[in-house]
Amino acid sequence: MSRRSRSTSGRLPLVLLLPALLGLAFLLVPLVGLLIKAPWSTLPGRLFSADVWQALRLSLVCATAATVLCLLLGVPLAWLLARGGLPGRSVIRAFVTVPLVLPPVVGGVALLLVLGRRGLVGQHLDTWFGISLPFTTAGVIVAEAFVAMPFLVISVEGALRAADPRYEEAAATLGAGRWLTFRRVTLPSIAPGVVAGTVLCWARALGEFGATITFAGNFPGRTTTMPLAVYLALETDPDVAVVLSLVLLLVSVVVLASLRERWIGGLR
Repeated sequence: MSRRSRSTSGRLPLVLLLPALLGLAFLLVPLVGLLIKAPWSTLPGRLFSADVWQALRLSLVCATAATVLCLLLGVPLAWLLARGGLPGRSVIRAFVTVPLVLPPVVGGVALLLVLGRRGLVGQHLDTWFGISLPFTTAGVIVAEAFVAMPFLVISVEGALRAADPRYEEAAATLGAGRWLTFRRVTLPSIAPGVVAGTVLCWARALGEFGATITFAGNFPGRTTTMPLAVYLALETDPDVAVVLSLVLLLVSVVVLASLRERWIGGLR
């Protein structure tokens, strides 16, 4: 970087400084308020109470299961979008990313219409196999996977596009099949993207609320995850809501800090 560029890179116009500081305060003050209002003296006891521990355990189990489901379906989908050469790929990609901008409660309604006991697919699952997903723990996993999978697909597709295809071509030249090339060459080369997408996917699943309460309902011990427990605790015990919110905040900070070098470091 030249001396002139270095001398001008940090010179923010004064007219932008005040709105920048207001924007920073707008984002940070609510989080600081959460820390200030936290019941620190009774936090350990509340954190390990039966209700909180039950919601935390269910959230961790469901978020992990949803992430595994997203990995099994999302990685092949990302490969199809990046390397499949499908016609209308941009339209397909738009539909894949729709859950990112769709209100989660709308996603829950869509899941009910398709997988509900009277839904397009759900009625057959119920009649033929006796499987009913709504208002069950499996329904929580499905709702979280529906909302979180685009994060994984976008990350893995980006990694696939950035990967050097010459290694795959070299493997094919040496006689490796497509599956062997994918497992031994492609997958290791995009491992950082897969890990980053997996972490983002898990964090999004852990914080899912709208689709979960719409599709899976709120049944303690079965479908009441951490976000639902926060919502309920606000009406009965606000201190418990603060404790649960702190746990979710801590997880979010850890996830972002672990991905900082990959997602933020590259913008410098």
